[in-house]
Amino acid sequence: MNENVSEVWLQSAQNLQQSMAESLSKAFASFQNMDLGEASTKLMAPTVKAPSVKFSAAKLQELQQQFLADAAELWANSAQGKHQLADRRFADEAWTANPAAAFSAASYLLNAKTLAQLTDAVETDPKTRARIRFAVEQITAASSPSNFMALNAEAQKKAIETQGQSIAKGLQNLLHDMQQGHVSMTDESLFEVGKNVATTEGAVVFENELFQLIEYKPLTETVFEKPFLLFPPSINKFYILDLQPENSLIRYAVAQGHRTFVVSWRNPDVSLAKASWDDYIEKAVIKAIKVTQDITGAKTINTLGFCVGGTMMGSALAVLAARGEKPVASATFLTSMLDFADTGVLDVFIDEAFVKYREQEMGQGGLMKGKDLAMTFSFLRPNELVWNYVVGNYLKGETPPPFDLLYWNSDSTNLPGPFYAWYLRHTYLENNLTKPGVATVCGEKIDLNLVDIPVYIYGSREDHIVPIGGAYASTQYLPGKKRFVMGASGHIAGVINPPAKGKRSHWIREDGKLPESVDQWLTGATEHKGSWWTDWSNWLATQAGKEIAAPKAYGKGKYKAIEAAPGRYVKAKA
Repeated sequence: MNENVSEVWLQSAQNLQQSMAESLSKAFASFQNMDLGEASTKLMAPTVKAPSVKFSAAKLQELQQQFLADAAELWANSAQGKHQLADRRFADEAWTANPAAAFSAASYLLNAKTLAQLTDAVETDPKTRARIRFAVEQITAASSPSNFMALNAEAQKKAIETQGQSIAKGLQNLLHDMQQGHVSMTDESLFEVGKNVATTEGAVVFENELFQLIEYKPLTETVFEKPFLLFPPSINKFYILDLQPENSLIRYAVAQGHRTFVVSWRNPDVSLAKASWDDYIEKAVIKAIKVTQDITGAKTINTLGFCVGGTMMGSALAVLAARGEKPVASATFLTSMLDFADTGVLDVFIDEAFVKYREQEMGQGGLMKGKDLAMTFSFLRPNELVWNYVVGNYLKGETPPPFDLLYWNSDSTNLPGPFYAWYLRHTYLENNLTKPGVATVCGEKIDLNLVDIPVYIYGSREDHIVPIGGAYASTQYLPGKKRFVMGASGHIAGVINPPAKGKRSHWIREDGKLPESVDQWLTGATEHKGSWWTDWSNWLATQAGKEIAAPKAYGKGKYKAIEAAPGRYVKAKA
């Protein structure tokens, strides 16, 4: 760079840094005097006026001094052309090769760090602090220079190298995603339900307006006498449990000798706009249990609930217990919550005003759109699940690689409004399932203390949907013999972890003690390499009874094969 260009760049960098410093100083002042009522209304939906935000003068002065010191160091590094960009968004050498881009990225990282520290210094109640933190994370993630073509050195470099083809392809990708209504996380054209995902052989043996029941073809000569019924989350499609043969929990269960049935939820349309929580518990969960019993002739069955499916299963078991019925011999809860005291980042959305707003909007009828739910969950991890794809798809003109899990993640489902509104109030807001006699479901007062059966409870250590503490809390309410296991990774990757791959770890406490908190439990837990599936399979075998000859046909009596798995319902788009 010649002397004149260098001087121009240095002056520009100095101006940019001064501008950023002034902006951040204004942010400090704004935060110091900010009332969160209006801000939280815009971010979260109508809500009550939140407390004012305050800082201790000493803490604020400390943060300001630290920022000025860091800014001075940044400027010194800029003058020498040295920047440490310890963030994968700026990992490409194009960022450090371009002085202006490097300075822009370094300044952004400094400001983002300082705003995060400022958020942690807020003197207010924990919920308000969490809401501020969430808002700041969204703002800083969205304002990254990597998200803008005019500032993204890597995208600019690619545009030059491809003679503008990357820009043209990015525009095509943008138009395509606008038409389909969501950002592409994978090449969706390469997947088809029933062709290369959800391929385990089986047949639909029952259906009603809420679900289809799939029975899978045995892979063994004998099966356990007690059948196995899975309840996936109704907020998603069941084939997260049956992506590919090598990572299918459903196929794994079948291969272990379990006569396996799965609920495939219908993707709600306007005909289900008034369906309630009671409808789903009585006409779907309890109905599926009884149909499975009728088909197999088994007095009791084993069940599994994943995420919201586990909450629904727990509710149904409590209803059956209140009626004096005990058709389930054992239950597995995968990343599920019965106690909603610890809901993690999702708590930022929930308060009385927000729930009341949803009840008024759709409590008597309507649909919670799948794309809105999917977008909410994506923005819980904005850099990984939103902006990463905005940059790759649109700025760099890339087609994301094929990934079955992300295809499933994009295949969203609707929820009936009354079901959704009941779920919000009685779980996330009021945590009523844990209070004996408070929640009424299907005409029965719920009491989890009556659900006295063996249970296997699994939680993922880094789960941001069902925090590990929330998953563990079920151990404190269900009175039967319990086994708790913690796996590594998150909500999906921790669960879908087949033994053959030898990945990740899981933790077990051999003394079987279940103290009050998961932190206390961990002090006596031992790490085991590899998947938790093997431990669960060994446990389930002890609950499944003797082995009998595998059935030669699907269904029984009036329950005949309707169509091949995975059925029609799972193919309906939101």
